[in-house]
Amino acid sequence: MKWLIFAGKNILRNRRRSLITVLITAVGTAGILISGGFALFTYESLQEMAARDSGHLIVAHKNFFTSDEDTPMQYGLDNAAEMRKRLEQDSGVRMALPRVQFSGLLSNGDKSSVFVGMGVDPAGEFYTKGPALTVASGTTLSAAPKADAPAEIMLGTELARQMKAVPGTLLTLLSTTTNGSLNALDVTVCGTVSTGVPDVDKRLVYVNIATAQHLLVTDRVSTLSVYLKDTGQTDVMRTQVAAQFPLQTVQTWRDQAYYYEAVRSLYNRIFGLLGIVIVVMVGFAISNTLTMAVVERTREIGTLRALGTLPQQIVGVFVLEGMILGGAGSLCGMLTALSTTFIFLFADFQMPPPPGRSVGYPLQINFSPSLYLLTTLVLVLLSVTAAWFVSRKMAAKPIVEALTHV
Repeated sequence: MKWLIFAGKNILRNRRRSLITVLITAVGTAGILISGGFALFTYESLQEMAARDSGHLIVAHKNFFTSDEDTPMQYGLDNAAEMRKRLEQDSGVRMALPRVQFSGLLSNGDKSSVFVGMGVDPAGEFYTKGPALTVASGTTLSAAPKADAPAEIMLGTELARQMKAVPGTLLTLLSTTTNGSLNALDVTVCGTVSTGVPDVDKRLVYVNIATAQHLLVTDRVSTLSVYLKDTGQTDVMRTQVAAQFPLQTVQTWRDQAYYYEAVRSLYNRIFGLLGIVIVVMVGFAISNTLTMAVVERTREIGTLRALGTLPQQIVGVFVLEGMILGGAGSLCGMLTALSTTFIFLFADFQMPPPPGRSVGYPLQINFSPSLYLLTTLVLVLLSVTAAWFVSRKMAAKPIVEALTHV
């Protein structure tokens, strides 16, 4: 304890220089924690959006993801209702939603446009989408459509603009059936939606799964999207589901989330380089401070050596000084990062739309105990190492040379 007190008093001998070093370390710590927290928030948001869009697990025909279909629903699932029932009996599964993927032409009588459609179960589909899908006008598809009314359809906002369609507009869907013939179906627009991606909104069509099957003349579904109660159980549940349905193929949301993997890889490089630059900056600042302290106290070191103080004890004092400087700076940086995290949590700061999207997203910073602990340990260890490096030669200097140092 006495050596720790001695080191603290040595630091206070030059308050201005020590304060500057602590501030540099604090700024570096806060920079790492804030940028790292922002990256973690981005990863978490992209993960949630990807899981909401595709489901945590996607169960499909064994050739669905690897081969192109010659006819619609060639690689569809025949026993989807039974599979859905078995999946939802698992306590870790929130719900399993069937989907029918199809494409064709959409016409208003004067103009036609290519669409990419999705037949869905409205009761669960729009609940799981959450903030990933915004209803721009009208309503979502009815869970139980009327038998004597035209089938309902939802359009992407850009496709609705192209077709000059609003809720209540009558349109015609044209697609190829499973036997290769053409089939047309009159539908009425019940609402428009936006995914935030203009290229998707130009082609997006949602219909009830029964409507899609009627149009394609089939009772198959393309995939079953399985939503779990805990995203962390994705890999475990994939193994279980694959064992449960050995004749099918099972992918996870990561296999579908190409944007997530690209952004994660990019951010890891950017913030990794930023962290290295900050650590080097803090290392130079602490090394400079302690080097000046060692040079100024050379004769004092010689006096302590003449009184019998061991070289390792002198090095130990400087190591403690480095630890105090690094620890104080890290503590101030953590408090700054925590304050910033809470401010951004309650303030409505918005980021501009990323490339390929038309809407922004809230700017928040995640708190990660492991990130805080790792950053503190790295900076304190760096401070201790720098103190040991700059003091070891001076402590080993002959006593006469140290006493006569000018």
